[in-house]
Amino acid sequence: MNNILVIKFGALGDVVMATPLLDAIMRHHAGAAVTLMTTPAFAPIFAAWPNLTVHETPRHGFMNMVALGRWIRRQRFSRIYDLQGNDRSALLCALSGAAERVGNHTRFPYTHHPTERWRGQSHIFERLCAVLAAAGITVTAQTPLLPADAATTTRVRTWLALHALEPRRFVLLHAGASALRPDKRWPHFALLAGRLRHAGMRVIWLGAAPERALNATLSSATDIDATGLFDIIALAELGRHARCAVTNDSGPMHVLAAAAIPVFGLFGPSDWRRNHALGQAARVIACVDHVPGYRGQRSADCLARLDVDRVWSALEREGVLEIS
Repeated sequence: MNNILVIKFGALGDVVMATPLLDAIMRHHAGAAVTLMTTPAFAPIFAAWPNLTVHETPRHGFMNMVALGRWIRRQRFSRIYDLQGNDRSALLCALSGAAERVGNHTRFPYTHHPTERWRGQSHIFERLCAVLAAAGITVTAQTPLLPADAATTTRVRTWLALHALEPRRFVLLHAGASALRPDKRWPHFALLAGRLRHAGMRVIWLGAAPERALNATLSSATDIDATGLFDIIALAELGRHARCAVTNDSGPMHVLAAAAIPVFGLFGPSDWRRNHALGQAARVIACVDHVPGYRGQRSADCLARLDVDRVWSALEREGVLEIS
């Protein structure tokens, strides 16, 4: 087998969690040509990965789908790993002409798959480890792999020095979430930030353009509003210098898990057991274990009932508030 394709389109958290899987695939097929198919937004994540070819493609569109099907057949891949697991990626596998097709579902077009049907019964990372095990691959890394190049490392350190930020003396806060999921937004970040300042911590607010107004409202004169300043790899590098992070259930939660710092994920109605950041299950703070179908206004009420005292207690138990 010398021509391998891995399919992973998105979303951000899913792509980040797939990095240990991709690493295991590349180690298993050492010396083979490995191509990753992903969307343009996530291609930069893999810029520093040696011996990996990234094929960027838009995620939607009928004509794009037709072009992808033709492209895959021309490449004559010997094995395909479908880490996306939706109807679109399954169709691409079916049209590929590849002799071996590894996937999550126990049906055509996959030749390698777990024996148990997928019903959302475990964390998606655990399930995909089982998918690779069905193809003879063992996944050893249990945290995301987001290596930074020298230029990114230097840029982050220069930024920290510019703002007089000492290592392990600041906390990263991400108060945003998908605009389609307001029920994932914890409403008490301002209170938490106030307590962190009083404890002697600097506060950095993270986010992209949609969080700009929110972060401007939440940040104080002594905080740093870093909205839009860091790409995915730079955000992971910034995290390596932080004391800890507190985030909603969001893409940055998964990115910061790559920094090997405590990441406290705040979960509302979504099932944290299937979606927590890798290596951070013990730091999940959830308002409920899981209530199927818990949506709408009731969902917003769920996170509102998770008060700042409970989050503060979790930080105290971890020891991240102790400044030496």
